[in-house]
Amino acid sequence: MTATPRRELAEIVAPYGRRIRLDEMAYDSGMRLLRLTIREGSRFTILEIDAETAANWGRRMTLWADETRQQPDQP
Repeated sequence: MTATPRRELAEIVAPYGRRIRLDEMAYDSGMRLLRLTIREGSRFTILEIDAETAANWGRRMTLWADETRQQPDQP
């Protein structure tokens, strides 16, 4: 069994000590997926998603972030 090539893309420090790592995974079949590793203390959540899912997720996150930044802080 060969190791799957991994290309590190980014690591994001999130609130409450969480870390989000993005890696591109290239499989022998030619398939490339985005691996998201979310670390919360000693707990890890790992997702591998395709380009279409990543694009859709990214658009929705950007829309939410834009809307939220435009709203005044609420008590």
